[in-house]
Amino acid sequence: MKNRIFSVTIVAIFLSLMMSSCKKDEPNDATNGKTTAVFNPGLKYGTMTDQDGNVYKTITIGTQTWMAENLRTTKYRDGTEIPNVTGNSDWVALTTGAYCTNNYIPEADPSVTYGRLYNWYAVSDSHNIAPTGWHVPTDAEWTTLITYLGGENAAGGKMKETGTIHWATQDTYTTNESGFTALPAGGRFRSSGEFIGTGYNGFFWGSTANDFTYSFKFYLDCSNNRCVRNYSLKTDGLSLRLIKD
Repeated sequence: MKNRIFSVTIVAIFLSLMMSSCKKDEPNDATNGKTTAVFNPGLKYGTMTDQDGNVYKTITIGTQTWMAENLRTTKYRDGTEIPNVTGNSDWVALTTGAYCTNNYIPEADPSVTYGRLYNWYAVSDSHNIAPTGWHVPTDAEWTTLITYLGGENAAGGKMKETGTIHWATQDTYTTNESGFTALPAGGRFRSSGEFIGTGYNGFFWGSTANDFTYSFKFYLDCSNNRCVRNYSLKTDGLSLRLIKD
């Protein structure tokens, strides 16, 4: 009887180990590694994982380590779902966190390459949109990056993905030498909630609010070498890059 119980126990342990091994081999997210972004082949990238199981490339620029891809999480750090708001009128009326996917991008799942667009309420939500060890960059941290790359009039070309696979046009100064690999996901703007700038602009949130209505953002344009500091309505939908703590 003891031998039989021992045998059954051994089989159960074996099956448990096999199942555990299989789970470890399964990808966290079927979209991982499917981005069509063109990264700088001369640089060494790291990785980070968000609370959805999405894996991203990261890049160290100066003393900072940044995501080299746009965030596409649908959850906050504690697992709370971020609402996906698709209707234009619903989007512009929001005063709480939400995300959307730019449906002007002709890909089966635009978020795989371009990430998702978030309003500032999602960026600043106390549930925290960044995984442990990362945070939304402040205005000062963005400024540190831009200054390191030569200032507002020179940084853009060093940050943008090269080529015209995603950017509508490309100026001769674009090198992506920083490895940041900025993409033109456009944004969701104005009182209409429409998508604007797809293929032409990359818009990125900072965590620093300008006032009750606006927050600072940084944006790049396809036709010049600049990375401009400006501000946007908190109801706007912009891309998001995180920086390591």
